[in-house]
Amino acid sequence: MNRRIDRLMSETLETPVTLSDSAVRRIAAILSKTPDAKHLRVSVEGGGCSGFSYKYDLSDETEADDFVLQRDGAKVVIDPTSLVYLEGSVIDFVDDLMGQSFQIRNPNAVASCGCGTSFSI
Repeated sequence: MNRRIDRLMSETLETPVTLSDSAVRRIAAILSKTPDAKHLRVSVEGGGCSGFSYKYDLSDETEADDFVLQRDGAKVVIDPTSLVYLEGSVIDFVDDLMGQSFQIRNPNAVASCGCGTSFSI
């Protein structure tokens, strides 16, 4: 029984956050036009109208304990503290009548604000 739990845990932790195809295309396009940036850093910070907010930064630095997600020219890094809040999430890029934005579908969030950039757990 313990082996089965260990296997399930390791499979879950291998890809705790995923990228939609749309997010991959947009991140790759942004990184190709920004020579100083090597990846998109996604983090969770205290604040926002619901308690926590998502933050997106272009960066060229990676810490040893960062989770790195790389696919088709897109590279995303997430610090370990933020990863706890983002586990199971899908990072998406949406282009609709309301505008263009990265959006995170976070199964851990119990509430979010109207703009979708802050959430509570």
